[in-house]
Amino acid sequence: MSSSSPPLSPRGAEEGEEDGGTGSSGGVGGGTVFSYGEAGYWDARYVEEGGAPYDWYQRYAALRPFVRRFVPPASRLLMIGCGSALMSEDMAADGYMEIINIDISSVLIEMMRKKYFNLPQLQYMQMDVRDMSKFSDESFDCAIDKGTLDSLMCGVEAPLSAAQMVLEVDRLLKPGGVFMLITYGDPSARIPHLNQPVCSWKIVLYILPRPGFKGNIRRSVFDPVPLTESGRLPEGFVLEDPDSHYIYVCKKGQELTGIDSPTLSHLKLQDSE
Repeated sequence: MSSSSPPLSPRGAEEGEEDGGTGSSGGVGGGTVFSYGEAGYWDARYVEEGGAPYDWYQRYAALRPFVRRFVPPASRLLMIGCGSALMSEDMAADGYMEIINIDISSVLIEMMRKKYFNLPQLQYMQMDVRDMSKFSDESFDCAIDKGTLDSLMCGVEAPLSAAQMVLEVDRLLKPGGVFMLITYGDPSARIPHLNQPVCSWKIVLYILPRPGFKGNIRRSVFDPVPLTESGRLPEGFVLEDPDSHYIYVCKKGQELTGIDSPTLSHLKLQDSE
């Protein structure tokens, strides 16, 4: 995704679908169906844009305090739908030693392999996030998604695609591991998809204004935002920036196998401090 000509955001696509707008492919019943879940769409896009770097939503500099708190550098990390973002490169420069980057586009993956051939910390694999069966159960300490779930929510059979992705992430994480989801979706739109029946997430929410927001933010962005029992924002909660981004830190329950991970030890240390 080229930084000089940013793509149509998933937010615009999802809202267009709900409003019956027009999009990249024909809809059913007047709605818009986008091809964001299809490899061919992204292959063509990356060929056109040449793999120029583009970070959706936030750069690593803004996310670093959250990543460093919940994702220790010793983690085996899965970057979901890596795209051409610089985030993995920035994290490698920040001391992260093993980042497995996956994307549905084989074109993009080949570009990234050539670009980062001299960075052993970064590995790239072509894969659909809805079927990551190449990886064994409980093989990662952490997973990060910045925009991929949002893209799936714009495509065909969005709820099914979202459920498949979340269940795969849950399967791949060790007990005590962390799934960090960076999204434009507020809790009413994302918590139902995160809370799949077999998942046992403990979810902590942070809200970050979009880059370049000039308004006054009265609360600290590093303070977690409480959620109601039904997984909603508290009544009367006001977003200073209506286009804020939401960071869901989803910690996997520890009761499944008892296998520890660097993430769990790191979180225990953070809590003790």
